[in-house]
Amino acid sequence: MPEVKREGDKTVRRFAARILNTLSGRFLLLTVAFVMLAELLILVPSVARFRLDYLQLRLEKAQIASLAVEASNDMVSADLERELLANAGVFNVVLRRDEVRQLVLSSPIPEPVAATYDLRMAGPFDLIQGAATALLDGGDPVIRVIGQPVQQAGLLIEVTLKQGPMRREMVDYALRILFMSALISVITAAMLFLAVRQLMVLPIRRVVRHMQAYAGAPEDARLVITPTARVVELRDAEQALARMQTELISALRQKERLAQLGGAVAKIAHDLRNILTSAQLFADRIEQSADPGVARAAPKLIGSISRAVNLCESTLAFGKAEEHPPRLNRFALRPVMEDVAEGEGLSPVSDPSCLIDVAPGLMIRADAEQLHRVLSNLVRNARQAIDATGRSGTIELSAGETDADWWIRVGDTGPGLPPKAREHLFQAFQGSVRKGGTGLGLAISAELIRGHGGRLELVRSDAEGTEFIIHLPKSSGPGLGESATEAEPGSFALDG
Repeated sequence: MPEVKREGDKTVRRFAARILNTLSGRFLLLTVAFVMLAELLILVPSVARFRLDYLQLRLEKAQIASLAVEASNDMVSADLERELLANAGVFNVVLRRDEVRQLVLSSPIPEPVAATYDLRMAGPFDLIQGAATALLDGGDPVIRVIGQPVQQAGLLIEVTLKQGPMRREMVDYALRILFMSALISVITAAMLFLAVRQLMVLPIRRVVRHMQAYAGAPEDARLVITPTARVVELRDAEQALARMQTELISALRQKERLAQLGGAVAKIAHDLRNILTSAQLFADRIEQSADPGVARAAPKLIGSISRAVNLCESTLAFGKAEEHPPRLNRFALRPVMEDVAEGEGLSPVSDPSCLIDVAPGLMIRADAEQLHRVLSNLVRNARQAIDATGRSGTIELSAGETDADWWIRVGDTGPGLPPKAREHLFQAFQGSVRKGGTGLGLAISAELIRGHGGRLELVRSDAEGTEFIIHLPKSSGPGLGESATEAEPGSFALDG
């Protein structure tokens, strides 16, 4: 049992520590503390006012008793006098008229008077001090109270009474006030807690979730936060975070490209040197000989120089890292595929032929321009692979959807990819499929699909051909919503 109790105490302490370390918990405790402080500031003058009313009531009852005595011409029995004093709650009554003090009612006083309080000239500080003295004094002393008679019935009225009954009623009144204050503070704190949680804590948690999700996949442009907070400060923070995430995506892409570019410098220099050396040899032959074979050598010279220029342009374009985040919109996929095929000079009757198996009504959500570039790269690679064999072939484009994503397949009947190309397929300058290529097309295509939160995969590559598949998610991002919403042009489709 002692061990169970210790474990329970540890659990309670951990829970309390967790509450204190949260913004909601600290705000709740501060709210309760400040409400209780405000109620305490109200309680002190309230208790002082209660004491004043109590004493004023005793003076009024004592004055009524004195009027009864005067009305009977001082002919009251001892029993009646005791009853009048008991009803007023005092030991004696002194009424002063015309500078003459008159003892109207009197009974034995059990002990000497401990203190005298004049209510006629008492200010707020005196009343608060008197109330504090009465509460802190644990005894039951006799006190004298002087006040102003009502209805101008004299110059003053003076009574003596026990302080104990008054103190007990003051304590009872203070406890009632404290109970009501505690109840009000709890209700107020709960309402403020819920309001702050809704207006501040939940938006802050949303920002934290975005940051955590973004940290797990910094290249996924879907995870860039869309500012939705109504509080100005929180909205400014969300806008700053969105700008930072957008800039970081570009910086990460540029860093990755520059790293790949740096690793490929040696290969570029080697390839470029060989290409230019060949061009130089052909140029020397033109200068030194008038042989008719020069006419046949000229195209080779032009081809060598063109390859060098293309290699330099591809390298420089890759290093610029100017890709913008995808602008997600809904559009029909088939027209984009038909446009890609037409741009590559392909059709069902061309050689190689291009077959498109996509439902006309299939709608997807993506960046149409970037997806066009990805499909163009894949179709161009497929066509070049088939052309290199010198035989006829077929390129197939198909697409469909599941509950989780859209898929797009690009297949061909070419010779398949060499093993070395498959090992580094989506790495720039290493995954080239054809001789003299840079491998930038597949690297950029994979990067663009990652920006959509999807993936580009090689399904198969053998003697029967090659097949790639693209997966584009329907959701708006991990942990950020159940389903995506359509984006306005130039914006991201993210759940708030």
